[in-house]
Amino acid sequence: MRLYGKDWTRRELEARVGRMSQIGGVRRMTLSEGKEAGVELIRVTTGAGLTLDIVPSKGLDISRAELWGAPLSWQSAAGDAHPAYYEASGTGWLRTASGGLLMTCGLTHVGSPSETPGGSQGLHGRVHHTPASQVAARETWEGDELVWSVEGTIEENALFGANLRLHRRISGKLGVNELRIEDRVENLGFAPSPHMMLYHFNFGFPLLDERASIAFPPAVTWERGVKGNVADCTRWDRPDPEAGERVFYHELDDRERMAEACVRQPAFPAGPATAAVSVRLRWSADTLPRLVQWRMPGAGAHVLGLEPANCRVEGYEAEVREGGPVMLAPGACVTHRLELKIAAEQAMIEE
Repeated sequence: MRLYGKDWTRRELEARVGRMSQIGGVRRMTLSEGKEAGVELIRVTTGAGLTLDIVPSKGLDISRAELWGAPLSWQSAAGDAHPAYYEASGTGWLRTASGGLLMTCGLTHVGSPSETPGGSQGLHGRVHHTPASQVAARETWEGDELVWSVEGTIEENALFGANLRLHRRISGKLGVNELRIEDRVENLGFAPSPHMMLYHFNFGFPLLDERASIAFPPAVTWERGVKGNVADCTRWDRPDPEAGERVFYHELDDRERMAEACVRQPAFPAGPATAAVSVRLRWSADTLPRLVQWRMPGAGAHVLGLEPANCRVEGYEAEVREGGPVMLAPGACVTHRLELKIAAEQAMIEE
């Protein structure tokens, strides 16, 4: 294992600590106050600076993510609100959407409220507010590497309606600031089912400020509802109370490989120093051929959404007009793969 600038064997590390959690690992806890009361968290600490809060109560999505104690992700005003407060109709999703590093949208609907074959669907579907079952959090030695993983299942089903099951596995290694997500979605029903899926990654201050830059994979890019220059999608602005949200679509050129987008901050806080930090998001372009970019530099909602998807965000009815949505045959399944990799350059002491 590479840790603290040196290679170690398992036994060398075990000789230096009473318990490996001194360095890092996974730990389960439950929140106890206000609308967050009863929400379970699984906190992952990599030992290399990255900390993640995975939330079984909300579909094994990822809430706060921080590097060296400073946030990478954006948090909504709702915090980690318990899914019991979820309002499924219209735009009620916004009242309990946690923000955080990842909010999953789906499994049968994404985007604006719509009428679907299964009835009315609210904004972005139900999966972000569905508790996971069969949840397992593990630490396993593989030679001299300690592998952590969190997995479980999330279901969307209705009598006479869709019956989809998502099995999610999030994993990584101690000493490495990376994570992998493998999502297997299966149609357990006996009729074809819509499968709309969007991974709503949310990045915020201090990763985002006017010095940050954003890079995208080769794609055809346009802004929703606007013709003309799309240069704004690669830069960031200071908070503006008058700013509104903007949505850019990036239709990937290459759908045979993993696609990659990157947020780079040249002066990320690293204790008394700053470091150049790059956050690279990679995903399986064959199953998620579109990147939706949500650009919201408004005051109080200062967030960049990078959202690999198999659909757009105008809702089911609009998706049908565009020739979609993706349909899963009875018994069929699809696997979505995503990775987040964080790299840091030499830290510079602030004067």
